[in-house]
Amino acid sequence: MDGPRLNLLDEPLIRIRDAEGTLQRLSLPALFVQLGRDAVSDYPALRPHQRHPWHALLVQLAALALHEAGETAPWDNAADWRTALLALTPDHPDGCAFSLLAPHDQPAFLQAPVPGGRLDGWKAITTPDALDMLVTSKNHDLKRARMRRVAADDWLFALVSLQTQEGVLGNGKRGISRMNSGYGNRPAVSVSPPGAGGARWRRDLTAVLDARSGIVNDFGLCEADGISLLWVAPWDGTTSLRFTDLDPFYIEICRRVRLASDVGNCIQAYDSTSTVNRVGVGEGQKGKTGDPWVPINLEEDKALNLPAGGFDYSLCVDILWGGKYRRTISQTIRHDDPSSGNSFLAQGLVRGNGKTEGYHERRIPLSKKAVGWLRSGQSDVPARIAEARVKAIATMRSKVLWPALVRLLDSGKTPNPNEKTPESLKNRASRFCERFEHIEDARFFDALNVEVEADTAADQSAARLNWMIGLAKNAETVLRDAFSEGPQCGERRYRAQSSALAAFESGLRSDKHAELLLLAQHLRTQPAAKEAAP
Repeated sequence: MDGPRLNLLDEPLIRIRDAEGTLQRLSLPALFVQLGRDAVSDYPALRPHQRHPWHALLVQLAALALHEAGETAPWDNAADWRTALLALTPDHPDGCAFSLLAPHDQPAFLQAPVPGGRLDGWKAITTPDALDMLVTSKNHDLKRARMRRVAADDWLFALVSLQTQEGVLGNGKRGISRMNSGYGNRPAVSVSPPGAGGARWRRDLTAVLDARSGIVNDFGLCEADGISLLWVAPWDGTTSLRFTDLDPFYIEICRRVRLASDVGNCIQAYDSTSTVNRVGVGEGQKGKTGDPWVPINLEEDKALNLPAGGFDYSLCVDILWGGKYRRTISQTIRHDDPSSGNSFLAQGLVRGNGKTEGYHERRIPLSKKAVGWLRSGQSDVPARIAEARVKAIATMRSKVLWPALVRLLDSGKTPNPNEKTPESLKNRASRFCERFEHIEDARFFDALNVEVEADTAADQSAARLNWMIGLAKNAETVLRDAFSEGPQCGERRYRAQSSALAAFESGLRSDKHAELLLLAQHLRTQPAAKEAAP
């Protein structure tokens, strides 16, 4: 190859749809202009699990360019953006570091130079989805290597996904520094303002620039002259960059990958292994890198590792209202944020042992009162309300629904406290308990907002009781749905169902469950529910 090709600074390689739904093709500088105007609706080629890595890269690149130029507000013309981006790679004025294709001894976008420039022994990868970090269980969830008709931005998004959110995958396949372990993940938590993706980009860009000194002080990165684009320097896979030598906005790579074109100008990728990580971090680092979107678990002193269940209501309460996690830079309400139209946005791709366990994305509307509490830093009231509801759900599941399910599935027998519940019975009951939690998860935050927004203590109590009544109804619905798995004939059917309902009603009215006491007091004033017909 004689020189760089598919240069993001000059060529319209990135497909977007504008606010009217019209397809456009933009260069990277032109994209920044349109983001600043909030004129980008979406990216047709961007897959769901690539959304956050792409957003983060755009924010970090823009922040690096503005900081290097001594500016704080994004430019409104592509020429200024181009000049500032190119200034990040002064040793490569031809723009190769922003090109998808370049001679292999030179940097290409998110691709470190190969010493000697030869790819002997490197493995060929023919499609973007095969390059991407998404790994499926036995190739069943989402077929790999199926993308045959592709454009340059398909490869671009796959590169971004691989290089900025991948972890360890077998011998020589190293992971990023911005996760708490090689087998972890890179979750993202933020506040999304009203508007399209450009509004969020501009908000995060301002937040990141304002937080620069704090990131340096808190995480030991370089205030000046740090390494920012980790694909510019050559990498043979045997040496690492020191974490303390990096810029606080550094954009990393984790794999030795190069794109090339064949005689028909079709792009394909080549990858090789490495013996060390691109970024050398100590065992105590655990993902604490100053990532503007990753929560830090204060109790365990490490970055959040998103569990297989994703952002369920309990985890979101901890992140949004609790004191267990340090709020992310992007999650923190700013003085210039509007009072209405904001939402809490959580995203993450869960990785398992050699597979992907699911992409999770959750958006929770933030009311005016919630924004006010978060802005003032006084969130004790919503935290107390939310945590009480989490405990109430747990109590309903374990102390009311679970015993009733066990009686139903065990033919109405009264459990012997001295005997363990058989595993098969536990598994069957757990399936229905999980269904109950999914129902409660879906309505949790909408119902929570009703109580949070209530103006008086009486209104709050009424909202809480109304929610608890719904909690009991949903638990009973799940219990009755489980009748189909209990005994189905004659007296055994009647005994199992009536015993289960009796245990359920007794649990609801018990004064032993402090988390459900308001509900129990209310139900004692109501007639007992009728038993199921045999």
